[in-house]
Amino acid sequence: MHPIITEHPEQRAVSVVDPDLPLVDASKNGDLAAFEELVKKYDRKLYRIAQAITHNHEDAEEVVQTAFLKAHQYLPRFQGNAKFSSWLIRIAMNETFIKLRKQRSNREQSFDGHAATNPEGNGRRLQNRLDLADWATNPESLHGTTELRQILERSLIKLNPRLRIVFILRDIEGHSIIETSGMLKLTPTAVKTRLSRARLQLREHLSPHFQQASVK
Repeated sequence: MHPIITEHPEQRAVSVVDPDLPLVDASKNGDLAAFEELVKKYDRKLYRIAQAITHNHEDAEEVVQTAFLKAHQYLPRFQGNAKFSSWLIRIAMNETFIKLRKQRSNREQSFDGHAATNPEGNGRRLQNRLDLADWATNPESLHGTTELRQILERSLIKLNPRLRIVFILRDIEGHSIIETSGMLKLTPTAVKTRLSRARLQLREHLSPHFQQASVK
């Protein structure tokens, strides 16, 4: 059994309202068009997450393709106790770290403890904006601009992967603490701790850029 397909045990007793369930049920009954709708809905989201971790376009595209193939393969095992999107994102993240482990066999890359390895590459710029209002007095001069996205990319690369993925899921993709904890198989407290560390480290990386902008 693929390790990523098991739903989070803490979520099994929780009733989940999931708008994707009609498409999921149709896909389970052999409706390929329904599954294609799910692919269209989530392919860009999975790509953003995979690319933000790998910083490589080709690797991210391969991760997305593999994730959807495995999601389709294991779809009969999805019971709907957690959101389909959370289940799918966990598959994609698992495939992303499998790829990183293969590429860097001498470095540990896992959800529970990643080595301080920071893959670099020429990927797409992050399109999502995040609120940095409390990080600098006047960040508006850079906020949402191409320059900020480039600076943010470089700063994210410097983060430990286990911190980077929490920041991506929570602050860039906008998932809740509970959703993020379910995707990563972490407690909400652990997610909050890692998120706080990620924000602090990013603030340290980004603050000099904002200070330079305020001087101009």
